[in-house]
Amino acid sequence: MSGRASVDPAECWAVGGVGTRAPHKSERHMKIGIIGAGNIGGNLTRRLTALGHDVSVANSRGPETLADLAAETGAKAVPATEAAQGADIVVVTIPEKRIPDLPAGILDGAGPDAAIVDTGNYYPQQRDGRIDAIEAGLTESQWVEQHLGRPVVKAFNGIYAAHLLEKHQPAGTPGRMALPVAGDDPAAKAKVMALIDELGFDPVDAGSLAESWRQQPGTPVYGAQTDADGVRAALAEASPQRPSEFTA
Repeated sequence: MSGRASVDPAECWAVGGVGTRAPHKSERHMKIGIIGAGNIGGNLTRRLTALGHDVSVANSRGPETLADLAAETGAKAVPATEAAQGADIVVVTIPEKRIPDLPAGILDGAGPDAAIVDTGNYYPQQRDGRIDAIEAGLTESQWVEQHLGRPVVKAFNGIYAAHLLEKHQPAGTPGRMALPVAGDDPAAKAKVMALIDELGFDPVDAGSLAESWRQQPGTPVYGAQTDADGVRAALAEASPQRPSEFTA
């Protein structure tokens, strides 16, 4: 997202850029697919390539529209149907209303143990229109999981995109900014939490996907810039009642 938190991770699928980054190799090189190259997707591409990961990035308009981002970062711009091929982690970061439009089997090429990350948020009044299942009480990421046909981990949905570039700090730094992570697959969740730590933020286990309402729009943790203790306190304070501005 731009001025709000992932608060709008992918209002625009495509993003360009200039300049280059010298890669810093991570301890474990991974293949990462990013579906959606908006604000969150674009900045994750920048950070993950800088860490030395092999990143394939796609949007709805075709790889030719991502030439600037690819040149800037060294990521590979690919069709959306190829972004997950062989990936250890796949990040789906597109507007909620676009989830049903993704090609069938878009995740089929991902590794059998791949972690699928959903960064999305439901904005019924501002962008997405009414989604009945979410209005009836399904969490946003449970709804996304049903459409994707793979277990998902909810992460990066409440961070401002610029903070991915500006707020990261080494592990152990006092007051290090923390991010909540929800999901039902312990191994996938652990993989995503390790990646968040590598990106420079403290990961906080936010529970199951059914509990991921605690980090949806309008909750205390959404958009918060706080450390791990602050994130835990904000998650505990959350109400399952969706605020009126985030209902249809």
